[in-house]
Amino acid sequence: MEINAKQRKFLEKNAQPLNALVQVGGAGVTENQLAQISRLLGEHELIKVKFNEFKEEKRELANDIAEKTQSTAVRLIGNVLILYRPAKEANDRKFEKELNKLEK
Repeated sequence: MEINAKQRKFLEKNAQPLNALVQVGGAGVTENQLAQISRLLGEHELIKVKFNEFKEEKRELANDIAEKTQSTAVRLIGNVLILYRPAKEANDRKFEKELNKLEK
């Protein structure tokens, strides 16, 4: 999903109070972590992932995580990645209405 600057800003604002739910350490991004990220995105739509290691490769890893979890990398701030993926069920989508308003 492509997002514009206004949508990105809106998602960043909503992600600010969130804590990182997943941490990427010395083992890198494992299949279990990808499954966990995907599950968390299904539950929350918007999550943070913290890079404790691999700080030089974090941009590549961020894109890889987003691709493999079919999500959007909203922003990489420092060592924290913000990911967004709309819920599968339309009734569960918390941000869709506001994002659609900002689409123009």
